[in-house]
Amino acid sequence: MIEQLLASLTDGMLVGVVYGLAAMGLTLIFGVMNVINLAHGPIIALGMFGVYLSYTQLGLTPLLGLVLVAGLGMLLGIVIYAAAVHRVIDAPHLSSLLSTFSVNMIIIGIATAIFSTSFRNVDYSLGVIVIGPITVPGTRLTAAIIALLVTALLYLFLYRTRPGKYVRAVANNRTSAGLVGIPSTRVLAMSFGIGTALAAVAGGLIAMALPFTILSGGAYELKSFVIVVLGGLGNPIGALLGGIILGLIEGLVPVFMKVTWVPVLEFVLFVLILLVRPQGLFGAKQ
Repeated sequence: MIEQLLASLTDGMLVGVVYGLAAMGLTLIFGVMNVINLAHGPIIALGMFGVYLSYTQLGLTPLLGLVLVAGLGMLLGIVIYAAAVHRVIDAPHLSSLLSTFSVNMIIIGIATAIFSTSFRNVDYSLGVIVIGPITVPGTRLTAAIIALLVTALLYLFLYRTRPGKYVRAVANNRTSAGLVGIPSTRVLAMSFGIGTALAAVAGGLIAMALPFTILSGGAYELKSFVIVVLGGLGNPIGALLGGIILGLIEGLVPVFMKVTWVPVLEFVLFVLILLVRPQGLFGAKQ
């Protein structure tokens, strides 16, 4: 029983780190421009297919495919910002919600026509790693390590580079940032691009370990919303911690009850956090 518990905790933590990376893209966009991106799920799915196609069609390893996915995700995010977000960024929240939801439907419609809804998987293995009584799939451990490295790079970017300081300045007060010469429009486009790239990379990491369809992103989008509420909207590091919590829940629950209870408990937690601590477990008190 103890071995099973340790294995479930380990697996849940590894998956949770990747969940946290996916949610980080969502919370970064919200924190900088106060926009909830409802195209988040399809972008995660595109990241899955990006790694899959780079592996099956271009012969790149999934790890190299992730670099390509990150670059294309950044470009896609900038295009989405320019086409669908920029004009409604100062409008009521419903406008940005409807705009990003339209992008959601466009991506799903086009991608379904191209790829259908058949399951795919990236047939790539890194073996297993045995740590005492625990056996860890190499792909999951690698995905978690990459997610942590990307998180560290994001932290260094935001707090140790000039463009990152611009992002934080615009997030704090866009008007004041513009008055001191910060090009807020370009910073917003870059931020949306980074958030999109994070979601796409997370999708690629998930594809290394689990089968997927073009509709799979929807489930991870819902998990991302739970995570950002746990970690606090606009808090990227909180998103990572929230992802780990959610992963641990997913790892532990099947040990004690049917796996079908997992989404129920996740959304009960979602509602409880909204009621008891709406700023999130790691958000600052209002």
